[in-house]
Amino acid sequence: MTRLRHDGVVVVGAGLAGLTAALAAAPAKVLVLTEAALNHGCSSAWAQGGVAAALSADDAPALHAADTVNAGAGLVDLGVAGLLAEEGPDAVRRLAALGAPFDRKADGGFAQSLEAAHSRPRVARVKGDQAGRAIMEAVTVAALAAPHIQVKTGAKLAGLLQDAEGRVRGVLARIDGQPVEITARAVILATGGIGGLYAVTTTPAQLQGDGLGLAALAGAEIADPEFVQFHPTAIDIGRDPAPLATEALRGEGAKLVDAAGQPFMARYHPDAELAPRDVVARAIHAERMAGRGAFLDARAAVGEHFPDEFPAVFAACMSGGVDPRVQPIPVAPACHYHMGGIATDTDGRTSLPGLYAAGECASTGVHGANRLASNSLLEAAVFGHRAGRAAAAEHPRPASHMVVTAAQLPDDALPHLRQAMSDEAGVIRNAEGLGRLLTLIDSLEAAHGRSAPLIAARLVAACALARRESRGGHFRMDFPEALAPHRTFVTLGAVEPTGLRFAAE
Repeated sequence: MTRLRHDGVVVVGAGLAGLTAALAAAPAKVLVLTEAALNHGCSSAWAQGGVAAALSADDAPALHAADTVNAGAGLVDLGVAGLLAEEGPDAVRRLAALGAPFDRKADGGFAQSLEAAHSRPRVARVKGDQAGRAIMEAVTVAALAAPHIQVKTGAKLAGLLQDAEGRVRGVLARIDGQPVEITARAVILATGGIGGLYAVTTTPAQLQGDGLGLAALAGAEIADPEFVQFHPTAIDIGRDPAPLATEALRGEGAKLVDAAGQPFMARYHPDAELAPRDVVARAIHAERMAGRGAFLDARAAVGEHFPDEFPAVFAACMSGGVDPRVQPIPVAPACHYHMGGIATDTDGRTSLPGLYAAGECASTGVHGANRLASNSLLEAAVFGHRAGRAAAAEHPRPASHMVVTAAQLPDDALPHLRQAMSDEAGVIRNAEGLGRLLTLIDSLEAAHGRSAPLIAARLVAACALARRESRGGHFRMDFPEALAPHRTFVTLGAVEPTGLRFAAE
């Protein structure tokens, strides 16, 4: 096995959180490891709506924080929400300074959209639905130009290096298929979410909870893994991953209708199309299950302006044989974002010394049970920046280490897991279905070993079974009421078959 000593920080993942962390770590040396080519395989580049921040004269960070707290259904950490909102405007300005071409008003200010559960139009956008791609192009150029950053593609995270006291000392990566041990001052996991564990997802399919699973295997504390957000309006044209019809369309006035063309959201929530995402997702799920279908009708709201105002949505629809200028768009809920993850503080520190996490694989407590629209790119920019600075300050003494690694889940086993996750840990859940899912995970683990995707799936399923209430993105058909709010903090041992699963039952 090849062994490398990196006198600096290793960042695993090259989405917005990872590259922001890498840039912020200067002048410390940073090695960025990414399996996919830059701007591929990360959810950041696929984000459509934009970045939420209090940038206008009639807005304020306190209002943004309040909206974040309200959307999070009682579980948002108030201090973290306040920090995100306070540091948000500067984070957006940093992205603009790197070259992100945000839409501007005539006076030079940021053009901002209204999205669900926001009390103000505060989503800084790029050409309607191009924010993620444009931001990532600017950040990628900056990272490649930075003399302290080295990027290695074709590098898959395979394990963590850990000393006898639990400190993370580096990573095991498979680089072009060959195992390489890389020691470092600190490791920042920015490995994204778990969308690839679901049969219907809007995220890159390769995001299967690798960072989450390996961190849990090493003993890291995991927070709120049961809370998964399902975007209500994935474009239902039989594609994997499913293209996304951005929430900004509903902000512009698009309506959700059934197959007969009748609007239905007012029956489910007084805010109708601008209700919180979990409410909209369940409403669409209910309409589809009742056989009435669900469609996003943007003919009046956008119409002929689609190619210019929402080019990504327009292209996706047209590729599936739907012309959104003259036809309602068929939609379905899809796994979109994981509110839970590796528990961190506001500087990205996990419960394991030397290990940091940022972006969707982390859980700071800022999203609670239901992420506020367009807070994800903001979280990546704010907390990625903080994690990069904190990790760069690490100077541990040398020590020997062991390798914490997981088994590989065969490609032919993954579809069974993905379908079961969508069926049993999706928009609607109950004890019977979650029990079936855990039984499947047990059997797959017995056959193939403890892989990172199975560990991540177990964390979601076991904690969903243990939470006997409905809150935010977690809806239990058998426990539809909310209890006193409480966050989940667990380690892997608590959700193994002898732990939380049987205690919950």
